[in-house]
Amino acid sequence: MNDHSLIVGLESRLVNAWPSFDYQIYDGWILRLANGYSKRANSATPFMPNASLDEELIDYMIARFVEANVRPTFRLNGLEAPDVDERLALRGFKEVEPTHVLLASIKAGDCEVDPEITLEPQVSKRWVREAAASYGGDKADDATLMQIVSRIRPQAAFATLNLDEKPVAWGLGVVERGYVGLYDIVVAPDLRGIGLGRRVVSSLMAWGCQQGAHSAYLQVREENEVAHALYKTLGYETAYRYTHRVMPGRSA
Repeated sequence: MNDHSLIVGLESRLVNAWPSFDYQIYDGWILRLANGYSKRANSATPFMPNASLDEELIDYMIARFVEANVRPTFRLNGLEAPDVDERLALRGFKEVEPTHVLLASIKAGDCEVDPEITLEPQVSKRWVREAAASYGGDKADDATLMQIVSRIRPQAAFATLNLDEKPVAWGLGVVERGYVGLYDIVVAPDLRGIGLGRRVVSSLMAWGCQQGAHSAYLQVREENEVAHALYKTLGYETAYRYTHRVMPGRSA
């Protein structure tokens, strides 16, 4: 499936559900900056079909990334003009982290949230601290994560799964115009592989059902076969694929 209207619709919801700190618009492209936390919030993405890039625009956007001390990154979602990928490759931009946007229908009446999952309409310092710690690596920056999720304006649910009163899995759902987006699904490292993530995903979809959503979407890296297998059992299929072209030799 590669429906441009579907891509534009989901991409606009993604921007609203995962806000950046700075937005700049250039001839069909949106450049987003958020202190380098997550590529989707720190990249230039096409937002209209056949969005083109010439050398001057590439140079201009590179300069904006460098000013912000963020690695120049172009996120290509299928809306870009046919020559964009090759143009960036010739400039030395490396392809990294191909990702699938998955879409599932929510069955009418499937609105029951797991009783062991707490859903909060506002983010808490505890949720951010625990979710970031379980992510680890470059996503352990709880201060920046707090800044991002505090900017969410559509209706949101911050999920925590507790086992024996101990938090063990987390997730974020954001509802907008009939779709619930699922973000930051993470399970404590020592408890992965026993179905806790599935419970969080199912409950956020059920919460979306309660808010009138007919569909759910999420993003998963192409290489994550375990997650793809899980989401397939929940009815998710690939809506479209995106990849990144990153400038080598600079760290965020």
